[in-house]
Amino acid sequence: MRLLTKALSRPQLYEPRAGSFFSSGRRHLTNNGFFRVSEEVREALNSKKPVVALETTIYTHGFPYPENVALASLLESVVRTNGGVPATIGIVDGVARVGLDPEELIKLSSSAGQPTTLKLSRRDLSYVGGLRLTGKLFNGGTTIAGTMLLAQLAGIKIFGTGGLGGVHRGAESSMDISADLTELGRTPVTVISSGCKSFLDIPRTLEYLETEGVGVGTFADGRKGSVDFPAFWSRDSGVKSPTTIADEAEAASIIYAQNALQIQSGLVFANPVPVDFAIPKEEMDIVIAEALRQAESVLGKDNTPFVLNKIKELTKGKSIPANRALIEANVKRAAIVARELAILESKQEEAQGRTSYFTPLPSTPAEMQANDTSSSPSDVNSTPATPNPSAVDSPVAADIIVAGALAVDFSCDYAPFTTSTSQVAPLPHTSNPAVINQSLGGVAHNIAKAAHLLGGSVHLHSAVGDDFTGRAAISQLKDEGMSVAGIEVLAKPARTAQYVAVNDANKDLALAMADMSILESIPQDTISQLATLVLSGPPTPPKVFVADGNWSSTASNAWLQAARLASVTTMFEPVSTAKAIRIFPATSSSTSDAVNIFANPLADIITPNNHELIALHNFAHDASYFDQIAWFSVIDAIGIPPSGLRVPLAITTSSQIVDQGIPQQAIKLLPFFPTILTKLGPQGVLMVKLLEADAPEMHNDADRQYILARNSNGHATIGGLYVRLFPPERVLSPEEVVSVNGIGDTFCGALAVGLASGRRVQDVVGLAQRAASLSLKSRESVSPELKGLRDEFVKF
Repeated sequence: MRLLTKALSRPQLYEPRAGSFFSSGRRHLTNNGFFRVSEEVREALNSKKPVVALETTIYTHGFPYPENVALASLLESVVRTNGGVPATIGIVDGVARVGLDPEELIKLSSSAGQPTTLKLSRRDLSYVGGLRLTGKLFNGGTTIAGTMLLAQLAGIKIFGTGGLGGVHRGAESSMDISADLTELGRTPVTVISSGCKSFLDIPRTLEYLETEGVGVGTFADGRKGSVDFPAFWSRDSGVKSPTTIADEAEAASIIYAQNALQIQSGLVFANPVPVDFAIPKEEMDIVIAEALRQAESVLGKDNTPFVLNKIKELTKGKSIPANRALIEANVKRAAIVARELAILESKQEEAQGRTSYFTPLPSTPAEMQANDTSSSPSDVNSTPATPNPSAVDSPVAADIIVAGALAVDFSCDYAPFTTSTSQVAPLPHTSNPAVINQSLGGVAHNIAKAAHLLGGSVHLHSAVGDDFTGRAAISQLKDEGMSVAGIEVLAKPARTAQYVAVNDANKDLALAMADMSILESIPQDTISQLATLVLSGPPTPPKVFVADGNWSSTASNAWLQAARLASVTTMFEPVSTAKAIRIFPATSSSTSDAVNIFANPLADIITPNNHELIALHNFAHDASYFDQIAWFSVIDAIGIPPSGLRVPLAITTSSQIVDQGIPQQAIKLLPFFPTILTKLGPQGVLMVKLLEADAPEMHNDADRQYILARNSNGHATIGGLYVRLFPPERVLSPEEVVSVNGIGDTFCGALAVGLASGRRVQDVVGLAQRAASLSLKSRESVSPELKGLRDEFVKF
């Protein structure tokens, strides 16, 4: 280190403020025009729940769109399923956001590669914030240094990321040292990463961190004795870690002591890449030497991206799955450390005679028993935080099972004054006049309620928190005459879901906020057991199963797999562009994983809007699903003529829809979803269906005009392609439209009732559209007037 410090001036040490976060118990910075903390994160911090910061440079300057959205959703789900609250941090339109909502995350991720989307460290935050005042709006992904600073300003102590920056080789001449290291010397946030990338100078990086007063430790990960500080893709670096940490409880204890001592510097806890994805050090040393040799002429900020691309090339792509695996592992470990820290802080408050609104709970019954030191059966730590499927001895028999979100909905309709600047859209960054209504909602609830009002035999499966809102939701369900047997009440920190819709003066959705995290807090094993129990009977399985997109990818597939095994017709309502892609398996990094999704349809029927359809198509494209032999075998069997389908599609639907590429994208998704009903608003509903060889439509004169291709290669099961546009009976005028919030859910619920009666999809769509139009004219998300359509369904 002496050789390095002779050539480098040491940055000035951070002067600690009077009154630390630990001692004051408040956030460092309140919301203002440059800095915003989401309501969920603020509530979690105030309630002393475990919160994990997540960076966004990985989305803006790492993975392409929409793959970056899928990764963001996965990492947030990892935090939630391990008992924490995710706080994804980034810059949107010049405002630092701590806790991005799904729409903000999509906006930021989809802007990757644009000149107004920047990579932002500490030095850049005032620049993008200040230029916002001049009308220049920048988006940005925050680096480790930038994320640390913003996390600390919000009061977040734990940050999970991929790899730490460091001292570059030859830094004694180039002065190339990552700002991450100096930030760690002055910002009290714990960073959990897989060490630093092995093309950096790891010994000097550790020396520099020591000089900055940064505590460094490496998780033993089951190993005995001292261990190496990891080198990102490799578990070993040849450099011993300054300390070894046995587990998350030890890590939390170190952080607790650091905060108690009010030490104003950070901590680095290194988590080695999972064994199955690690690349041996000897192999990486050769790759890195060659990458650095080729990068000698590349200077400045372009050097690191060049080296990373060369490493990807030289490892023949092995570095990419390693990247994904280590990021997910680090975020999971960060969530568990944050949970253990919350437990320590809660116990300290109890010892000092203070009580906390939030009492952290271990994730599993085994962990609860291990951590429970109280002999009192009423102690909160002895209360399971997850539903117990064995408690459902006799599942309620029903023709339709709906699983997903039950939420409290707030509908905010913009009601401008005559003097308002905008007479249509609410204005950003200020208060707007509105008519606000509260009701019981959630996609799954709305679907189930619509089916119930139409006379269907339906059973809702969802969860609420043990809070006032949850109790009110259950009471309201009973008032609606619906069964509450499938509603699980989860202990704190679970929180009843809420949805806020902001509509413009025409009642069209302008902005929505959704907190559906409660479903992601239920362990996977519990969901699998519950799904199997519910969908296997008694006395017979249901006829239709509907899942909404608020479940995690693994949970969605557990429900749908259980329904498939019970030979139940499955439907999937995507909910949003970010959540739509959750229906695809969570792991698809290898060719074998990709082939597996062709074994059976992911869902028999899906009901996306055009934006969700595009998101599904783009995800499948980026995941290379369209390059698989199994996909080609299905598409070839459809019998699309060499001349293509553009003219027939334009005749069957419309030139406008074809120009938008909607039917073409739906056709490409048929190997995963044999029936796709795309909701196109005033244009109607587009049905694209993969016909079986023995389908009645193949020999029905009334359906002949909609069959645009027929199998010609003798495929045993595929008969052809059915495409049909269902225009609405009547397009409502703006004056007739009251709320758009539940029309898609109403459509889905009505469709389920028709299918449960044994009718074909195309025979139900028109009536489902009529049901949706009633909700469009209703102040409630699902119109009570649906009861008037019961006779229409009985006629089926």
